[in-house]
Amino acid sequence: MKLQQHLMVPGANLTAYVQAVSGIPILSLEEERNLSKRLFYQADVEAARELVMSHLRFVVHIAKSYSGYGLSESDLIQEGNVGLMKAVKRFNPEKGVRLVSFAVHWIKAEMHEFILRNWRIVKVATTKSQRKLFFNLRRMKKTLAWLSAEEAQMVAKDLGVDVDEVYRMESRLSGADIAFDAPADFDESDTILPPQIYLEDHSGDPAQLVESADFSQVKREKLYLALNELEDRSKDILIKRWLVEPKATLNNLASEYGVSAERIRQLEKLAIEKVRHTIVAIN
Repeated sequence: MKLQQHLMVPGANLTAYVQAVSGIPILSLEEERNLSKRLFYQADVEAARELVMSHLRFVVHIAKSYSGYGLSESDLIQEGNVGLMKAVKRFNPEKGVRLVSFAVHWIKAEMHEFILRNWRIVKVATTKSQRKLFFNLRRMKKTLAWLSAEEAQMVAKDLGVDVDEVYRMESRLSGADIAFDAPADFDESDTILPPQIYLEDHSGDPAQLVESADFSQVKREKLYLALNELEDRSKDILIKRWLVEPKATLNNLASEYGVSAERIRQLEKLAIEKVRHTIVAIN
């Protein structure tokens, strides 16, 4: 059961790889049990290799069912082979099941991870419920148009998710990646704008930085003039309440001036109104 090293991984010659793994004999129940026990109890690496090799054809079979995602079948097979090796490592021959039944979960799990990482630039599914929706909805969308309310409710019930999650995933599946940069023939009158246009960061624009700095300076000058129009106690209350750290509490100021906290609140409110009117008048 030996295979040439260059055929261990599907490369450019996928056909040769498929033919090679198809020629590896399938293990009988007794052969599989003996090899599994050698691996499980004795950590026999050669037994692990034979178990993996004899099941490579099943990985190819599973990979073909994911051909509609626009990803390389060779890459899917490689990911599935990783899942197969993980399954072989964890397989317990005393559980009474065939290795292929146990390995299907691990093979598909690796393929699913690969598809979700590479199907779109932006991740479409991160939670467990979103992953279920991604693969189930996409399979359904081969025959269905937009889901009706009844169909969405049925999908949500079958998968145990919220119906809003179904609608959100359907929207994600219907979308497509777009280039960030504008194409060479881009016209600003086009209906669909590339992200380069509406995601542009203007924070580093020198003109805007100067304008922002000037505006801040003008605000500070107006505030300074407005504060100087207040009598000393009101000015002190506003400064200690809003313009220094740590800020004073109403009770702190009440103790300092020998009045109630409510009186300090009233004085603060009046002072703020006077400052606001003064700033407007300066304009």
